[in-house]
Amino acid sequence: MPISEILLVASTPGKQDLPPAQPSTPPSEATPERAPANPAVRAYPRQADGHGIKLGGYNLSRWAEDWRLMRDPKKRDDMLDRLKYLPFDDKGALYLTLSGEARMRVDYYSNPGLVDSEYRVEDKLRLVVGADLHAGPLRVYGELAHGGLAGHNYGTPTAKFRDDLFTQQLFAELGGAVGPAMLGVRYGRQEFTDGPAALISQKDNNTIRTVEQGVRGWAQLADVRIDAFDFEHVTLGMQGLNDDISDRATRFSGVTAGIVLRNDKTRKLFVDPFIWRERNDRQRWGSVTAREIRHYYGARLWGSYDALTIDWTIARQDGDFNGRDISAWNAFLAQTWLLDAKGIAPKVGVHFDYGSGAGSYGTGTLHTGRAITAGTVGYSYQSALSPTNLLQVSPNLTLSPARTIDVTIEIQRNWRASDTDAVYRGAGTAYAGTQRATGSHIGDTLHLQGTWKITPRLSFVTRWEYLAAGEVLEQAGFTDSLFIGSWLNFRF
Repeated sequence: MPISEILLVASTPGKQDLPPAQPSTPPSEATPERAPANPAVRAYPRQADGHGIKLGGYNLSRWAEDWRLMRDPKKRDDMLDRLKYLPFDDKGALYLTLSGEARMRVDYYSNPGLVDSEYRVEDKLRLVVGADLHAGPLRVYGELAHGGLAGHNYGTPTAKFRDDLFTQQLFAELGGAVGPAMLGVRYGRQEFTDGPAALISQKDNNTIRTVEQGVRGWAQLADVRIDAFDFEHVTLGMQGLNDDISDRATRFSGVTAGIVLRNDKTRKLFVDPFIWRERNDRQRWGSVTAREIRHYYGARLWGSYDALTIDWTIARQDGDFNGRDISAWNAFLAQTWLLDAKGIAPKVGVHFDYGSGAGSYGTGTLHTGRAITAGTVGYSYQSALSPTNLLQVSPNLTLSPARTIDVTIEIQRNWRASDTDAVYRGAGTAYAGTQRATGSHIGDTLHLQGTWKITPRLSFVTRWEYLAAGEVLEQAGFTDSLFIGSWLNFRF
């Protein structure tokens, strides 16, 4: 059940830095930056530099953290703070940062896969340890992860939820200031999220996260940046360190840029254009599996303007699938309005999402849009839907009854973009028979989410979803389903 990436920590809010909502991210997850760990001055605003979403001292990608403030003993509260900065010389040019995570999660599905069947319970465990070694401009970062899965009626395990031991990240980096610019190059296994979360993410909902293998380089000035990359996707195994490999049947490369439109106390606006190319030698549409080369051209406009937060992405896709032309579109438009910063701080929002469809089961031009590595929490907590052949609208309301508690309720209406194409699951596979159904209404969904930021290191999240199947799913034999998921997350 992929969901959008989440990291919830509590401390004193910093009003000057308000990371805007990400695509597919409920408003309650787009919390203000709290107790920032990075004291370094970056040429480009750090909340928009493409190096991970900054939601406090702990970041979505742990390598995006900078703990040099722990050089000062007065900043340390306990033994774990000491592990964030371990110097090997007097000048502090050579130092080590240690990190870790433990996440315990339970998910319940009343009708797994929207099929009338026995309920499913998944007990999931994530354990991660990391080390970040700095030697002047040189850096080596690594993470080891373990994923455990148990429960009732959970079927055949997959490597994204069960893996004895996984080298989740291991890369070397060279970077620093050159004149007015910040330059860097990185090679190895790494998370990559420099783009709209509705198209690429590390899928934090999965026990084992999505990573890439290859090279990435960047250059940043005060108001403009550029990030170029060339990756192969990493295929997961389940037994240990030797079966998680770089997949040579795939390639993901391109350029993401960034331009600062506004960056003052209450108004922060950025535009991120991108041009990407993905090759997949085993892409499947309909009954055909073949090589696909797909190009993505688009831009993301995002940020905050006083009480308004926006995250808008438009993307054009073209290319070739098994000798057939590709012509597809995506649009992701999310906005949230803070009604009152006092009291329960009510926020109202709505997001509209569109992914084109048609041609998956025929010949001629393929119009089916495709996300690369995106999570799908914005469409279904139980991974029932994806932004492929989808048109949906989701109004929502978020309340904060306490400083560390947020509650979000959302109602979602879903239709097919094309009545001649299938309905697609979060994993990107089609619901069998939906391509032959008539009508466009997929179904309606009610979402409820609660988050509790217990301490700066400990958080609790619970989610509830009821998906009422519409005419298209019902004609193909699918039914309603209730999902409940809760997890406790500890990071240091």
